[in-house]
Amino acid sequence: MTPRTFSGTTSREVLRKVRAALGDDAMIISNTSVEGGIEITALSAGDLPGAAARPAAQAAAPADGMVQQMMRELASMKSLMQRELAGMAWSGMKARAPARASMMQMLLDCGFSPSLARELIATVQEDATAAAARKAISTEIQRRLPVTTHEALVEQGGVFALIGPTGVGKTTTVAKLAARCVVRHGANSLALLTTDSYRIAAHDQLRVYGRILNVPVHAVKDGDDLKATLAQLRDKRAVLIDTVGMSQRDKMVAEQAAMLATGNGQIRRLLLLNATTNAATLDEVISAYSSGGIHGCIFTKIDESASVAAALDSAIRHKLRVHYVTNGQRVPEDVHVPNATYLTHRALRFTADATVHTLRPDEFPFALTAGLAHG
Repeated sequence: MTPRTFSGTTSREVLRKVRAALGDDAMIISNTSVEGGIEITALSAGDLPGAAARPAAQAAAPADGMVQQMMRELASMKSLMQRELAGMAWSGMKARAPARASMMQMLLDCGFSPSLARELIATVQEDATAAAARKAISTEIQRRLPVTTHEALVEQGGVFALIGPTGVGKTTTVAKLAARCVVRHGANSLALLTTDSYRIAAHDQLRVYGRILNVPVHAVKDGDDLKATLAQLRDKRAVLIDTVGMSQRDKMVAEQAAMLATGNGQIRRLLLLNATTNAATLDEVISAYSSGGIHGCIFTKIDESASVAAALDSAIRHKLRVHYVTNGQRVPEDVHVPNATYLTHRALRFTADATVHTLRPDEFPFALTAGLAHG
């Protein structure tokens, strides 16, 4: 059980050395400011008493109480040291690059994830002014945000399935896109499908839109029915499929993906993301619906969202191209081709009031602790 000492110019650099040498479970014993940087003494979790393999007969026996207590104390010390290092890093950033620190605070308040926020502020020069820092961040968000600059769905056609959780606005969005197709190419160029046999109201709503647009609406019940119906509609320029809305945690999400896979790869899936949803839930939705591949996404309800930062953050991190945004219930007016400049402006203009959702300046080191430990 021999402690090792690591040194470097910054806390992040030293922590990386510790992880590389001793693993993610390393226990930090001490932290010291030295000339030219930081010095950390750490211990490998495998060096702790009782960590070595026990005889088979004792494999299931509880660890010695003293060892458990020691490990708990070391873990607590590690957490404390990480927080102290985060505080030092935050104080150092405010002193060395105040514009970066200010932008980090703003990005987190707006709703961007700490991981993306750190990447964005890395593009800001240390001596940048507040205006230059904001411009750099805005430019980087726009550069990273994948958006369509033309309507491939309307102009080129194809088979598109709109997928996503319940209440995200799939049926209304199908109607909006259908109206755009009809205006551009006529009613004979389009057909509508629904796989939602669970909600009669949704089925009836789509049929009402179909009658208004003079577009046929077909209901399909399974993969074979879907495949046969698409074969009958192969002369249509575009086919839009309204799917069943379900929780991202529902096992039927996988069944729906399998059903859409019967389209022999011709079905392109557009995932609808509710802009009022928090980033963690959006990540969960994307992960659940990614089986079978996602062609892109549509932001819905941006008019109801206090900030669209979480939606932009998710699209950037998951590299999901944004094909449309919707901002109301009107058909067909409230659907638009995305504008990266506008969306970025919307995301950055949000200013949170001093509420329970806003971090105080002294709380930012704690929000950044995980990033400094694992970044």
